Amino acid sequence: MSRELPSLNALRAFEATARLGSVSRAAEELHVTHGAISRQVRVLEEALDQPLFARHGRGIALTAAGEQLRDRVAGAFDQLRDGWAELQRSQAEGPFVLGCASSLLARWVIPRLDRLERDLPSLKLHLSPEEDPLAPQHAELDAALALRAAPWPTGWEVHELAPERIGPVVSPRYANLDRLLQDGESALRDEALLHTTSRPQAWPEWAELSGVSPASLHYGQGFTRLFYLLEAAVAGLGVAIAPAQLVQDDVKAGRLLAPWGFRQTQAQWILATPRRRSDHRVVALATWLRSALLDA
Repeated sequence: MSRELPSLNALRAFEATARLGSVSRAAEELHVTHGAISRQVRVLEEALDQPLFARHGRGIALTAAGEQLRDRVAGAFDQLRDGWAELQRSQAEGPFVLGCASSLLARWVIPRLDRLERDLPSLKLHLSPEEDPLAPQHAELDAALALRAAPWPTGWEVHELAPERIGPVVSPRYANLDRLLQDGESALRDEALLHTTSRPQAWPEWAELSGVSPASLHYGQGFTRLFYLLEAAVAGLGVAIAPAQLVQDDVKAGRLLAPWGFRQTQAQWILATPRRRSDHRVVALATWLRSALLDA
């Protein structure tokens, strides 16, 4: 006699039928047809060369062999159900680790944490500052929030949230503000523009989108992080370039002006998760992030 296990589908069909005492109810629970349940039970009976159920009036009853198999199979399925439920509970109760660049974290995520916690109270968010959260060494993260242009890195499932829009921003206290407002975008060619070494293409990209020659621009103080760049702009040290969402609070509060608006780039705000993981909390977080980003 073969010691190989029968198919899991056959055992599931038998277990449901034995537990519910009805082929029809088993079919309904497993979302299959009455005939499919009967065929799976017949597979087991043929392998054992004996019946597992007998007709009993208008219903069915387990045979001695059926009772023996039920006792073994039921325990195994109970353990599977309990283990799966425990895993779901631990996932729901455990922290959700979100990797994010420090500038995005400080300028956009943290100011919205209260709102996020109110809207998604069951999401126990743990923030992990990572300058490149999509790097292979960060695959232990539950998800990563990033500004990135396609193609997306391999090994990650990407949820596109909102297009990136960038534009120049300047403090109302900036010494040359009146001239800039009077002369318009062309006046930026005479400015020593503040920039960040983490994204050197930002100014040239904006210039091309705005009909300004990138070669006509020249640069002043550079900063290693976007967060530092924007703090310098708020302090009135010059004109900076930034994604709209990262300066929306400063613009609304009057700490920064965006006289020339924002241009849409090829980049996207994305929420990425390692492909090998499946977490129902990701969809809720992506939906929330998408709505919050589109408020800008």
